[in-house]
Amino acid sequence: QVQLVESGGGLVQPGGSLRLSCAASGTIPGATVMGWFRQTPGKQRELVATVTSGGTTDYGNSVQGRFTVSRNNAKNTLDLQMDNLKPEDTGVYYCKIQRKVTPTMLVWGQGIQVTVSS
Repeated sequence: QVQLVESGGGLVQPGGSLRLSCAASGTIPGATVMGWFRQTPGKQRELVATVTSGGTTDYGNSVQGRFTVSRNNAKNTLDLQMDNLKPEDTGVYYCKIQRKVTPTMLVWGQGIQVTVSS
């Protein structure tokens, strides 16, 4: 069974940087999409960034140009480099892996807190 563990969150000042990492354990099939999503109180979980097993990336509008997602298929890891952080980036960040073709799969990590504040 696949499990995801996030690391790297914490408190950072506006304009600063953080790097999140997600480590996947278990047997990872091909044709998957891994990504980062975030959630703040009272809001729905929103897309931050995703990357396919082939390397195609997608970003949420609010992080475009500031965040960079990267994936290492050999190590089953997913990273998110976050630069020029803003207070509105504060939230719980979740790692996700999904496979939409048979056999399908959807797994979420437990989430990690990122707080941007002076």
